[in-house]
Amino acid sequence: MTSTPPSSHLDAEIAARLKRSADGLLPAIAQQYDTGEVLMLGWMDDEALHRTLTTGRCTYWSRSRREYWVKGDTSGHFQWVKSVALDCDADTVLVKVDQVGAACHTGARTCFDADVLLKDGIDMGSSDMGSGDKDGIDKDDIDKDGADPGVPAVDQ
Repeated sequence: MTSTPPSSHLDAEIAARLKRSADGLLPAIAQQYDTGEVLMLGWMDDEALHRTLTTGRCTYWSRSRREYWVKGDTSGHFQWVKSVALDCDADTVLVKVDQVGAACHTGARTCFDADVLLKDGIDMGSSDMGSGDKDGIDKDDIDKDGADPGVPAVDQ
């Protein structure tokens, strides 16, 4: 049994491109449109994506409650949709939004700021920084032009 309703009003051409999970869902990443800040991850089925595309507000599928929810209806923390894109594999949706208030259910602006595992290239859970300086980079491995000789150059 799937956890999502079978019917949808999503355009058939879009629906045919989507690669969904076994339960019919796609991860949907919400990102602040003007700063690039990653706000949250939600789940969409075809109908939630259709509603998001047609209403200008993010609609998600709640896996725990097994129902649709529109971001902001209960919290007042709205996500006004600016653009929607599929990734290269058509298995993830990126929704660029204008976030009003907190995006996270905890009341934080983003769901991704409370448990940072790596920051500025430094493993936040490791007390051993190796032989490098305070930022974790061994300056002896950087040449005079600022390039790491162990990494091939990329033509631009």
